[in-house]
Amino acid sequence: MARVWTAKATAAAHLHTATAHLRLGMFVLFSSAAGTLGSPGQANYAAANAFCDALAAHRRAVGLPGVSIAWGLWADASGMTGHLADADLARMSRTGVASLSTRHGLALLDAAVQHGGARLVAAQVDPRTLAGLPADSLPATLRALAATGGGGGAGRRTAAAAGEDRQVDWGARLAGLSTAERHRLVLNLVRGHAATVLGHADVDAVQAEASFKELGFDSLTAVELRNRLAAATGLRLPAGMVFDYPEAAVLADYLLERLAPGDGAAPGRDAVDPVLGELARLETTLATLDTDDEGRQRITQRLGALLAKWNGGGSGGPADATGFDALEAASDDEMFELIDRELP
Repeated sequence: MARVWTAKATAAAHLHTATAHLRLGMFVLFSSAAGTLGSPGQANYAAANAFCDALAAHRRAVGLPGVSIAWGLWADASGMTGHLADADLARMSRTGVASLSTRHGLALLDAAVQHGGARLVAAQVDPRTLAGLPADSLPATLRALAATGGGGGAGRRTAAAAGEDRQVDWGARLAGLSTAERHRLVLNLVRGHAATVLGHADVDAVQAEASFKELGFDSLTAVELRNRLAAATGLRLPAGMVFDYPEAAVLADYLLERLAPGDGAAPGRDAVDPVLGELARLETTLATLDTDDEGRQRITQRLGALLAKWNGGGSGGPADATGFDALEAASDDEMFELIDRELP
């Protein structure tokens, strides 16, 4: 936060203080639409840019010139956008945000400095795409634009209302299907949305048993997949869904159980899914763990001992199910303690 704030907000404040006594013709700040619309994973950047917008408004309030232009995405690669992959750009496009050409951006700059307002957003948005999104998933600033995109307007439903209809539809679609057919239907739903989120044209790029992490999911794409599946099913889904159900097949079983309780999960998965979820959580913890070689060796030995005991066999009966329940409820610290106890 401090690094981003210093570069953006502190620098703007210094310029304001240093020039407050001068008779400036213009005081133009470049901020970002993230400060107005929000941007997943960029709360620090959004806050710093919102400060620039507020500073321009403050200057105007005390009789000084000031305008803050909140820019959207530019098509030309820069230090800010050069790292974006095609999948990132596709994800932004699906939210109704398109990229600005240099010519269009410069035209908006001219219009902004002549407009007279203190805070302006210069971005390319697609009202038709916005109109296809649930109204209550959009920032308030974009809802009016969504209403002009066709098919929206005053009669536009909220995501919750649309979700209720979808849930009834899913009940009808699942009725009369065998367990295998139900699972295949929901699995195809998961794989299709996962492929779209990752920018793949072919659903075969998402294998049923491949982990989402191996497929390239990160925190942003995980949230998008959750949102897309929530909209498609009408279910309220957890934020950590991709990490709790780390494969398309496992996630499909979870969704099927929610859509048709007690009548859809593939045989044998009820006891296994919680364990897989906890292992995925442990994997995430280990990936971000900052420890020395000795610590890594200790953890490796304990994991090896646990794996050796598991490979030694288990009854698979009720006693094991109790262990699965305890594992599902364990915290990260308790997981490490559990591994420690498994040492011979």
